[in-house]
Amino acid sequence: PAKVEAPQLSAREAVRTKRFWMLWSMHLINVTAGIMMISVASPMAQEIVGLSVAGAATMVGLMGLFNGGGRLLWAAGSDYIGRQNVFVIFFTIQLIAFIVLPFTSSVLLFQILIFLVVSCYGGGFSNLPAFASDMFGTKQLGVIHGYLLTTWSLGGVFGPMLVTAIYEGAGSYIPVFYVFTGLIAVAFIIAVVLRRDIERMKKQRSTQVTEVEVQTT
Repeated sequence: PAKVEAPQLSAREAVRTKRFWMLWSMHLINVTAGIMMISVASPMAQEIVGLSVAGAATMVGLMGLFNGGGRLLWAAGSDYIGRQNVFVIFFTIQLIAFIVLPFTSSVLLFQILIFLVVSCYGGGFSNLPAFASDMFGTKQLGVIHGYLLTTWSLGGVFGPMLVTAIYEGAGSYIPVFYVFTGLIAVAFIIAVVLRRDIERMKKQRSTQVTEVEVQTT
């Protein structure tokens, strides 16, 4: 049967699309939240749930496992449920985590939520090239992926800077969660809109395939 291929865009063409900037914005927020969490996890855990210095150090070590494991598990899962759905799940998990974290007194729950956020951070990196390929093709995927990875540098700067500024101003890590809840909410909205846009694009392609098949019979 006839088949309509996915668009094969150059890097210049890709950066002119709204989908590129939606993905770029989502990943920037995901990276910023993840790096922020990694950078202050130990003092934050000690302040909010009274974790000991040794306990906080152990938690930070485990975060590395969830970062790496998240890259593998979320990438594998996205092959079945779709990259656009995985990003919606990322921000749903993080939205719940950032809302709950400032109010929890449970050491176990606090650590579980932190691990989930870090797994989403890792999963974002492993899904990024595949997501870009789904939307823009493989013609210049390496360059497009490179453009998207500028979010890593920006997130690495903005995440720690933002949390430091908030902490110095408020004298507590609690307001950090409120600020990042807002950022994650924005990312969630973008992810939902992008998912709808992709589903609409798929329907258009399906219609084109049907029309081509009719013309060739």
